[in-house]
Amino acid sequence: MDTARPAIGTERSDLHVLLDLLDLEEVGEDVFLGRHPEKVWSRTFGGQLVAQAIIAAGRTVGDRPVHAINAHFVRGGDVKKPIEYRVDRHRDGRAFANRTVTASQDGQELFVMLAAFQDWGKGLEHAHAQPEVPGPEVLPRIEETFVGLEDKLEMFVKAPHPIDMRYTNDPSWLLKSTGERLNHNRVWMRADGELPDDPLIHVAALGYSSDTTVLDSIITTHGLSWGLDRIVAATVNHSIWFHRPFRFDEWALYATESPVAAGSRGLATGRFYSRSGDLLATTVQEGVIRHFPSRS
Repeated sequence: MDTARPAIGTERSDLHVLLDLLDLEEVGEDVFLGRHPEKVWSRTFGGQLVAQAIIAAGRTVGDRPVHAINAHFVRGGDVKKPIEYRVDRHRDGRAFANRTVTASQDGQELFVMLAAFQDWGKGLEHAHAQPEVPGPEVLPRIEETFVGLEDKLEMFVKAPHPIDMRYTNDPSWLLKSTGERLNHNRVWMRADGELPDDPLIHVAALGYSSDTTVLDSIITTHGLSWGLDRIVAATVNHSIWFHRPFRFDEWALYATESPVAAGSRGLATGRFYSRSGDLLATTVQEGVIRHFPSRS
């Protein structure tokens, strides 16, 4: 089932476009300009904001790795305009550094992110075990799960696909046909081609990917589906803790679940595991989730 990935440079792949998005233009001291891809949603994709902000913050720190980001989404971005990322430096210590990144358009804030950097060190170690799931080679690419539902899932079909994603369980639109409810989702992910060696690029690519599939478990817990039910969703805040170095052009399992939904908001947690079972990163995302049942 596993297929060869496109080589970067042989054609302008969606991954090549993502790498272009991460190549921010420095337009002033600690000020960077990010652009949108040609394929866009109705508003700026949250994963793009996270990834570009990680690059902006990292460009002011040097080689020290990111260990945590905490982001809040304030407004939906205009996909026809570039985004300014302004970095504020709070601390540069012997082992730690702290930054705030503010993304704005036309003087209005879209997004604010705190980023913390720390040198890797030895200490106590333990982690939750990786769930037992089929390997990615025997699973279909996400694009194959759209077959027959292209009209209902047009937003997903036309979106950029720089990340090779393979569900170990049926995604929400296939669960809908069986009536099954699922309180968790497990998805193998990797960049759809080789990434540069710069570790910051790999962190940003994981950050981009972390905003996909994470809210799935909120709706599958209720037997609902993107595209097939009237659901409005928007990210409110998003956090990631990075536990170990990794390459995101190698397979990582994104295991997500939702502990609670209340007050028109849903909370989802996720863990990225390496193919060998190491816990690489932990995510928490809160989103506004509104379901409008059809009138019968």
